[in-house]
Amino acid sequence: MVAKKIPAGVGPKFPHVVVLFGATGDLARRKLLPGMFRLQNSGLIPGLRIVGVSLDAMDSEGFRAFARQSLQEFGSHKIEDAAWNAFAACLDYLPLGAGAAALRAAVENAEKTFGGVDTRRLHYLSVPPAAALPAVRLLGEAGLVERSRIVMEKPFGVDLESAVTLNARLHEVFPEEQIFRIDHFLGKEPAQNILAFRFANGLFEPIWNRNFIDHVQIDVPETLDLGKRVAFYEATGAYRDMVVTHLFQILAFMAMEPPTALEPAPISEEKNKVFRSLLPLRPADVVRGQYSGYRDEPGVDPQSDTETFIALKCSIDNWRWAGVPFYLRTGKRLAEGQRIISIAFREPPRSMFPQDSGVGAQGPDHLTFDLADASKMSLSFYGKRPGPGMRLDKLSLQFAMHDTALMGDVLEAYERLILDAMRGDHTLFNTAEGIERLWEVSAPLLDSPQPVRPYAPGSWGPNAIHQLIAPHTWRLPFERAWRDPNATGA
Repeated sequence: MVAKKIPAGVGPKFPHVVVLFGATGDLARRKLLPGMFRLQNSGLIPGLRIVGVSLDAMDSEGFRAFARQSLQEFGSHKIEDAAWNAFAACLDYLPLGAGAAALRAAVENAEKTFGGVDTRRLHYLSVPPAAALPAVRLLGEAGLVERSRIVMEKPFGVDLESAVTLNARLHEVFPEEQIFRIDHFLGKEPAQNILAFRFANGLFEPIWNRNFIDHVQIDVPETLDLGKRVAFYEATGAYRDMVVTHLFQILAFMAMEPPTALEPAPISEEKNKVFRSLLPLRPADVVRGQYSGYRDEPGVDPQSDTETFIALKCSIDNWRWAGVPFYLRTGKRLAEGQRIISIAFREPPRSMFPQDSGVGAQGPDHLTFDLADASKMSLSFYGKRPGPGMRLDKLSLQFAMHDTALMGDVLEAYERLILDAMRGDHTLFNTAEGIERLWEVSAPLLDSPQPVRPYAPGSWGPNAIHQLIAPHTWRLPFERAWRDPNATGA
């Protein structure tokens, strides 16, 4: 399929030179290079040059071959020869050991290809946490801070002290307004659709509070194992890897007050208000798990206490959400791979229906957002079963982006976030204040972690998760399947 042209006017004003650290890594191969190819091919960027930087000893031709293989393996669109030739001409490569002077020369040479037009620089650090600050210092030594923005991958520290130190070191080279801490969950169309759903519809905003909502679940189970990330995971664990940098960010979108404008500063401020209102996590409200066989993985300590699963209950101590529990769950080697927000509404105070009518038998009404790339939403409710008598069944209204003709307009999360960073739009990125506050509320859990509980690969986690959420139940697995838009009669 040929990439669909996306309307102009939403991209950056200036041509960009992207300095891509970790250019031969897994993220660059799977997401960043295919994403930048699509952005260029869609006409969203007025000009693009990429200087790849990594530890690998290769030349520019080798990097182009690597990029071509990445597009063939992970690109979502057919690669036309003309589009590939234009992209290949954008690619240059520099081994990390070449040093600051060589890096500056490579960037200046890339800028000269634009013929004297005003340009901007985007430095993307697709590197392990330990390599982030050395890359920042290299950029400072190379004099590449001016006219630039820098994209930082997670995690942003491992606790409050390390996060404060990291931000201080970053600010020695780059001011906060030039730093973009990326969370690819927020780059997904469904996550942004939460804002539209909440604030553009008079039907739902009046009931988006403790008077009508009983509890909220944010559930991101994964079927994947750790692959090549064992060393990273041993030092990080599921909580640091997923909750601080992903699930809490989604929680903020779901729980924030209406911003004064749909602009980066007001949205960031409302997100930070949510984080300020989060109560410190109680270890008793957290279940840590480790899948059976994890300690047998190569590179894992045989006595490892690292969690591959985390479920927790948290509370937002403000007027809107007082008394409403938020349940978060994520982990590896679980039964299904899903990304959902499920909002359970309060049930009627009393029922006039007969005891055998079925009302209440399938739990409260739910509004569910599926955060997969192809947006889906579902609203479940009780309705009468056809026929004599008064028997009720759980029904649902569902929407899927596949039902529209707009799927070709959807940008993959990294594509959207790269574009926003080029435009200087911080809306979907994390702030230093927000990250530091989240590590602050995490301190009780990190200081006194619960022991990890074993769970079987392919399950939904340790059995203790059911006591955590009682008297409620987890939404996953769903009581019904999503409607297949491609099915006959759908």
